[in-house]
Amino acid sequence: MNEKFFQEDLNNICDSDSFSWQDLKEKTIFVTGGTGLIGMTLINAIDHSNKHYGLNCKVIALVRDVAKAKSLLPDSVEFITGSVENVTEIPQDIDYIVHAACPTASAFMVSNPVEVINASVLGTVNLINLAKEKGAAFLYLSSMEVYGKVDTEDKLDENKLGYINPLVIRSCYPESKRMCEAIVAAYAHEYGVRACSLRLAQTFGPGISIDDKRVFAMMARCAMNGENIVLLTKGESRHPYLYTADAVTAILTVLLKGKSGQSYNAANPDTYCSIYEMGEMVASEIADGKIKVEVADNGDTSKYPDTSFLNLDVKAIEDLGWSATVDLKEMYVRMMESMK
Repeated sequence: MNEKFFQEDLNNICDSDSFSWQDLKEKTIFVTGGTGLIGMTLINAIDHSNKHYGLNCKVIALVRDVAKAKSLLPDSVEFITGSVENVTEIPQDIDYIVHAACPTASAFMVSNPVEVINASVLGTVNLINLAKEKGAAFLYLSSMEVYGKVDTEDKLDENKLGYINPLVIRSCYPESKRMCEAIVAAYAHEYGVRACSLRLAQTFGPGISIDDKRVFAMMARCAMNGENIVLLTKGESRHPYLYTADAVTAILTVLLKGKSGQSYNAANPDTYCSIYEMGEMVASEIADGKIKVEVADNGDTSKYPDTSFLNLDVKAIEDLGWSATVDLKEMYVRMMESMK
């Protein structure tokens, strides 16, 4: 990983004015998905700000692979080995829980739909019960995919959802995300748990693996290798994106300031484009026109969502004081430097 950009990101998160770091002073935060891109950046940002502000905020991370976690996370983190489906008893007091564990590979969603549903739904029930037991605030990281298929480019606020066919195998992901948001709202209503959901646009930045199979990473590799970008669909779906550091400030903003029982969109509206248009941007502005975008004649489209237009409205989270700061081209520049 390019340490220069990652350290810049940690500094920018530390300097964010969309929330108060003092709200985490002497607190304990429990994080799942700590070795994933977002969880890793969040935990490193808390450690960095701990040192800067003298917060004495303790982080406990639920991980499957302690060796991997130790290679990515600060020494100050306490590790609990396990999975979200089987959370062991945790004796420590906990003030905040961020549930960031989630499969992100489309191929896995198609090949292992039951595992996706179990990890999402059972994991969320286990963790929000932990929040209920500990009296902790709870934040669930959801996805813009809960909006399903939307045929217009109208702005989508948090109450405007599209259609999802539950019989399509890949729907295991967005349908389970919807169910998890319903669980969050239910626990907030029935038990008074301070709980919110955050619907993230597709998020990337430093820390993305060179081998990542998602389309934005594939485009980055093509630009780095001087190879044409080959899409397996026509790339007509349009949606916004989000930089990793902006996702972390959104997480902390909603965790500390969000209205309980509510869901919030988080995206950079200026990045709204089609997948094909993003490929053209990468080809022309990142690869200096040395490559082009092609569409395969016989691509396997079963792994991908239907064509949809997810023009997310971010007014609700902006009303909390948050805004995105990094545009799409800069997201690619910073991600690709970290891939080298």
